[in-house]
Amino acid sequence: MASKVAKAVAQQGSFKQTLRKWVYNTMGFRQYGLWHDDCLYETGDVKEALRRLPTRLLDERQFRQQRAMQLSVCKEVLPKEQWTKFEDDIRYLTPYLEEVLREKKEKEEWEQK
Repeated sequence: MASKVAKAVAQQGSFKQTLRKWVYNTMGFRQYGLWHDDCLYETGDVKEALRRLPTRLLDERQFRQQRAMQLSVCKEVLPKEQWTKFEDDIRYLTPYLEEVLREKKEKEEWEQK
């Protein structure tokens, strides 16, 4: 019985991963070499997270975005071997964004007291 449960859980996990990869592969941004965090809408929180990024990461982000804009203007996409792969897409901005949101929440809680 326990092995059946373990097998079902393993299959569910692999199904979720397969579904995540499929959804990721349908996204158009990967054809331009963009990463997930390159496409976030720049709210105030995202702008603050970007301000905190190390210079090297910010420069790389700007390069990917400029290259994507140039490709879009020319109505081209990168060769398929240069498309962003699911495994290579790093959520580089997420830790900074989570930190900003935590600080914002802490500040709101502090002001309520």
